[in-house]
Amino acid sequence: MNSRRYKVAVLGATGAVGREMLTVLDEHRFPAEDVIALASARSVGEEVEFGKRKLKVRAAVPEAFDGIDIVLASAGSAVSKELLPEAARRGCLCIDNSSAFRMVPEVPLIVPEVNGDALEGHNGIVANPNCSTIQMVVALKPLHDAGGLTRVIVTTYQSVSGAGKKGIDELSAQTIALFNQKPFEVKVHAARIAFNVIPQIGTFGADGYTDEEWKLVNETRKIMGLPDLPVCPTVVRVPVFAGHSESVIVELERPLTPDAARALLQAAPGIVVVDDPSQKRYPMPIDCAEKDAVFVGRIRRDVSRPGGLAIWVVADNLRKGAATNAVQIAELAVARGLVHGARPVAQA
Repeated sequence: MNSRRYKVAVLGATGAVGREMLTVLDEHRFPAEDVIALASARSVGEEVEFGKRKLKVRAAVPEAFDGIDIVLASAGSAVSKELLPEAARRGCLCIDNSSAFRMVPEVPLIVPEVNGDALEGHNGIVANPNCSTIQMVVALKPLHDAGGLTRVIVTTYQSVSGAGKKGIDELSAQTIALFNQKPFEVKVHAARIAFNVIPQIGTFGADGYTDEEWKLVNETRKIMGLPDLPVCPTVVRVPVFAGHSESVIVELERPLTPDAARALLQAAPGIVVVDDPSQKRYPMPIDCAEKDAVFVGRIRRDVSRPGGLAIWVVADNLRKGAATNAVQIAELAVARGLVHGARPVAQA
């Protein structure tokens, strides 16, 4: 990184991901001259933690971005569409965690370990992918480079923190109610989540797939630069507070043995391999909490199809799946001198 220091705004600072962004900025010692916390009018005056400091939340209005260099945003698609073009016109580099700009062709969709070069020539807005997509493509990248992906089948086991604080609170409340034989409400998830598994996240389309599943398809294709890659997804919500897990079946043009795949994954940036089933060592959400890496294990051949591999991929969805990836994009932009001034911006 250069010696310059930057003024950073976190938009949506009172939410679960916004708070995690502040934590990661502090832990990574990001070269920030100043950090401000922005949120909706109802949160103005609240305090959020940034390292040993407390930041008073300010109103998220266009004028708040004057003089800001970098915006890390996690305030939802509607807010991003309204405010981030205004911020970019004021010279900010906006890194958006919502789905608002992900599939806009001229907006880079970035996972630094996978397609960091796509950040070059950004127009002021950069998209952070969906949490489940991020961890999968980090694991797919070294396998694709060596063997050439021809198909991916993925089933996700996504924690309730993917639905934000309200998702966490609903699991907690339902668990307590069931233990005490009390009534409970179902508001956030599609069905009762406590002691249950729900094969739905998002809204179903006419094709029988949810919008969350289509994110895995379309975002993977864009990030990997493989517009026709066959991806078959099933997303599942599980009663885990934090950490997403994925069963991924990978088909390759040039087959790899499990040992060769394991060596590639061990050498790849951002990946920790935990793969010793004889000792009951494999990635689990409980072991990956508050960690930035993507954890891969259960690396084995696909016995149903020649040339296939099966892997198990786990990551903290609030960290690498959201906040950490956003901060890493900012770090990459700083390292490459890609934090610019005012510019025209794309529309979602």
